[in-house]
Amino acid sequence: MFEPEKFIERQVDKVKGTIGEGKAVIAVSGGVDSTVCAVLTHRAVGDRLVAVFIDDGLMREGEAEQVMNFFEARNMNARRVDAADEFFDALKGIVDPEEKRKAFRNTFYGVLARVVREENANCLVQGTIAADVAETVKGIKTQHNILEQIGIDPGSYGLTIVEPLREIYKPEVREVARSLEVPAEFSERPPFPGPGLATRVLGEVTPERVEIERRATKIVEEETSDVESFQSMAVLMNDRATGIREGKRAYGYIIVVRLVESKDAITAEAVNVPWEVLKRIGKRITTEIPEVVHVLYSLTDKPPATIEFQ
Repeated sequence: MFEPEKFIERQVDKVKGTIGEGKAVIAVSGGVDSTVCAVLTHRAVGDRLVAVFIDDGLMREGEAEQVMNFFEARNMNARRVDAADEFFDALKGIVDPEEKRKAFRNTFYGVLARVVREENANCLVQGTIAADVAETVKGIKTQHNILEQIGIDPGSYGLTIVEPLREIYKPEVREVARSLEVPAEFSERPPFPGPGLATRVLGEVTPERVEIERRATKIVEEETSDVESFQSMAVLMNDRATGIREGKRAYGYIIVVRLVESKDAITAEAVNVPWEVLKRIGKRITTEIPEVVHVLYSLTDKPPATIEFQ
């Protein structure tokens, strides 16, 4: 049986020993993994940890402010880095999912490396969990935080990688979060991909298309807040479809709504969402986002699908 308090005690000692008298940086997104890692590491080394929110322009509405408010309220050493232009420039013209991930992670680590140098840090803390490692080993998809997979040798940069959660899965991470008294809006936060909304924009990732996805995501999350699920999302398709606006033909975007139930993200089942909820989502999206003319629901389990579309 997993015992979060003992896990915390063990990892705090381990992190303290690894970082020593040095300084560490962690990139935080607001997700439970990076949040728990930051709080746990702060318990070990205090202000010698810098929690960095890299604002990549790919987050949900109000997310940057929410994350920064959390760390500032806990009197943790935190900073926000505006890098949206860098990410959109890197993603310009790319449609292949794996190429998008490469462009994202190369930009991510480029920005993060800059911060590490500015902070004179010698350790990089990452919120890698067991599921990230498992999917990497199986070749299902690449993870932006598995450095050995992307040809980055931390040692060549004089960096030590610290991964306190690498051996546990999401349910255990949430137990640790509760033991650390992390508020529910973070401890129970549904999984969200590292590359943010770029993962849910099929085709080219542009500021305009991400904004459509951001608005659709907000609607889906609001309307399904009472529906039990592991993840709920909106996905902007690359293809367009014919619709009708003000009695005239309109060629608009397609949004796919997806909710899944899962214990470990390794397998997942599509959620049986009440019809009235789906109808309400479809009505709101096509009314509040006039660029969208079709709303669909994804029925496919994992496998054969993945939870995300790319």
